[in-house]
Amino acid sequence: MYKSPAQLRAMVEPGRITAAALDAVRAILRPGVTTLELDAAASRAITARGARSNFQLVRGYSHTICVSVNDEVVHGIPGARVLEPGDIVSVDAGAEYKGWNGDSAFTVVLPDPERPEVVAEREQLSTVTEGALWAGIARLATARHLGDIGAAVQDHVDGAGLGYGILRDYVGHGIGRKMHESPSVFNYRVSDPGPEVRPGLVVAIEPMIVAGDEATYVDDDGWTVRTEDGTAGSHWEHSVAVHDGGIWVLTAPDGGAAGLAPFGVTPREIR
Repeated sequence: MYKSPAQLRAMVEPGRITAAALDAVRAILRPGVTTLELDAAASRAITARGARSNFQLVRGYSHTICVSVNDEVVHGIPGARVLEPGDIVSVDAGAEYKGWNGDSAFTVVLPDPERPEVVAEREQLSTVTEGALWAGIARLATARHLGDIGAAVQDHVDGAGLGYGILRDYVGHGIGRKMHESPSVFNYRVSDPGPEVRPGLVVAIEPMIVAGDEATYVDDDGWTVRTEDGTAGSHWEHSVAVHDGGIWVLTAPDGGAAGLAPFGVTPREIR
């Protein structure tokens, strides 16, 4: 579960590559683009850096990223779907480089001049979800146990007072030699305090928040997770390392400086 200083250093590059893949997606993400085109952009960014998609290492999954639109919360499969104005789009990607992994996700709402109220509602959902992610990461800087992160995420979502649901069946995870390792990282308060937070811990924190009820189902494709009530979902994620000097967000180009600043936390680079 806990990595050595040398292993933490080895995880920096796959984090950077994962961030580059998501940047490549952001650059072309607009109405009229297919989700498969987004997948191709991420694939090019990953392979150009000598890495490979760790999503393709998951049995039965052949794409580089997951793209989830509107009532799809996570695990949407890229394909011929054409993105439309007003869509809320969550993109999840990961890269494996020299045996180490990165994993990250973001959400964006596409502009729609004809439905500004829909765009505003969905942007608010994304903003709260992203804020919950950074609240959880910030808490990691001072937490004694991993359970504190879920409490911070839930407090941020509940504090918005908008009645959003937090997915219970899907949680964050440890990351390292494999994309999904122990321990589980809950996005809500649990009775078990969880593992000790100390140098060497690396986790992917990923709140999955929905505008309505938290109940979901898996689509007929066996992957896509949708809300039962048809309301929109949002997914934000970063891989974060705890080391002797503090914390470092591996999948953020600035190590998390901008996202952590409102919480008074300064990330420290892994040496």
